[in-house]
Amino acid sequence: MAINVGMMFLFALLLTMVLTELLRRYALTKHLLDIPNPRSSHNTPTPRGGGVAIVLVFLLGFPYLYKIGGMTSATLLAFCGTGIWVALVGFLDDHGHIAARWRLLTHFIGAIWGLYWLGGVPPLAVSIGITQVELGWLEQIAGIFYLVWLLNLYNFMDGIDGLASIEAITVCMGGILLILLGGGSDGQWLGLVLLAFIVAGFLWWNFPPAKIFMGDAGSGFLGIMLGLFSIKAAWVMPQFFWSWLILLGVFVTDATWTLTRRFLQGEKVYEAHRSHAYQFASRFYGSHKKVSLAVGLINLAWLTPLALGVGLAGLNVYLGLVLAYLPLLLLVIYFKAGTRELI
Repeated sequence: MAINVGMMFLFALLLTMVLTELLRRYALTKHLLDIPNPRSSHNTPTPRGGGVAIVLVFLLGFPYLYKIGGMTSATLLAFCGTGIWVALVGFLDDHGHIAARWRLLTHFIGAIWGLYWLGGVPPLAVSIGITQVELGWLEQIAGIFYLVWLLNLYNFMDGIDGLASIEAITVCMGGILLILLGGGSDGQWLGLVLLAFIVAGFLWWNFPPAKIFMGDAGSGFLGIMLGLFSIKAAWVMPQFFWSWLILLGVFVTDATWTLTRRFLQGEKVYEAHRSHAYQFASRFYGSHKKVSLAVGLINLAWLTPLALGVGLAGLNVYLGLVLAYLPLLLLVIYFKAGTRELI
């Protein structure tokens, strides 16, 4: 079985590469291009919508893992049902326009579906002093908003070449280590390996300078899939949820700080802009590649060890989160994330 699964991962990578190239040619033929404007982080008209390849290959491969016994039917329904819904909405938005309020409503529907089939958020006791507080139904509501936020922040953070792909691959690597070293045997790690291989196939075309962009269908799909994986991991061990928050720290910090600051400044947070820390950094260094690779290095060398410490080595959750997020917060402040742009 190991050989069969290994070949499936390799096939998924190659199939994603091929499908992405076909989508790139289709986009060029139909003139489905992202045209640079004053709020863009790129300078050349570039095909968009390549993330559809990620969605299609994942939705083909995930049922295979179910067939060989890598997961439950409820997990299959959670990931595939949510993935199809979110990707479809993103695809329609990529090819037309869906009003922000309706798009957000569909995101909540997808999050509720996924959370329902995963059995909700597992009990994550919060410590206040020496008291353990159970949040009950508030935890489920928070879980829905958490998934919707991850979906949207991934859209916000997919703004320079290779960044969203490298983030997904390195976060998956951290998630795989958590499950394997933690003794998980429900096959979740296989789903993470599959996703990492698929995104690597897309990265072949998206690595700076990108030959095709992911689009909302792909970025939103990745955001909510990673969110579902984090909740699924928490059912293995509750502390794994906090480990996943650490793994996702770069995107969570940049997007949350930037959008909060824009909101407080009276700006429309759903409008296109280029005031994220990673966008300021890419202009400062004159390179998408340096910033995207730096994020990958931060994830692997800093956030992953902290996530493993919290999940497996008994590192205090609050200390782990502070050690992870404080340097990231200082970085987004240093790069003036959320500052009004002078266009």
